[in-house]
Amino acid sequence: MEEHQQKVFNTAISMVQDHGAAEDIAQDVFVTVFKSVLSFNEKSSISTWIYRITVNKCLDHLRAKNRQKRQGFFNMLFHSDSGEMAYDQPNFEHPGIQLERKEKAKYLFEAIETLPENQKTVFVLSYMEELPQKDIAEIMNISVKAVESLLQRAKNNLRKKLGPIYEKEKR
Repeated sequence: MEEHQQKVFNTAISMVQDHGAAEDIAQDVFVTVFKSVLSFNEKSSISTWIYRITVNKCLDHLRAKNRQKRQGFFNMLFHSDSGEMAYDQPNFEHPGIQLERKEKAKYLFEAIETLPENQKTVFVLSYMEELPQKDIAEIMNISVKAVESLLQRAKNNLRKKLGPIYEKEKR
């Protein structure tokens, strides 16, 4: 646990962009590892297995959050007079970002949040966790070529979303 704790937390916070949820996910990951360690089949390394569990827990959390958002939206449409969304995401600030880069990081994390989940996962594991593409492929149970393709699409989508912001800053 001590060897992988920080990596699990960093992956979780980068994917879910919520400190409390990332802590809960990290705890849940290690409970799952403890309960499932006897079923570990050693086809991959222990760290790859733990990353896979972490990514799956993060994706489960994000799917549940999206269901809550949809439910909140429908409640607002049909049952609410306030006109406010109950599940709006507050602006997320990653704890590892230096102060002078926080504004740019805010835009980046907002843009990452809009990526499809497979592109987001590949981007986070590649650029934030700095994992090799071979490991990412193993974690996500896809080919290295698929990782490359997803990464390229993620970067293109981020360029489209962030391009106008950076152009505006230059002026």
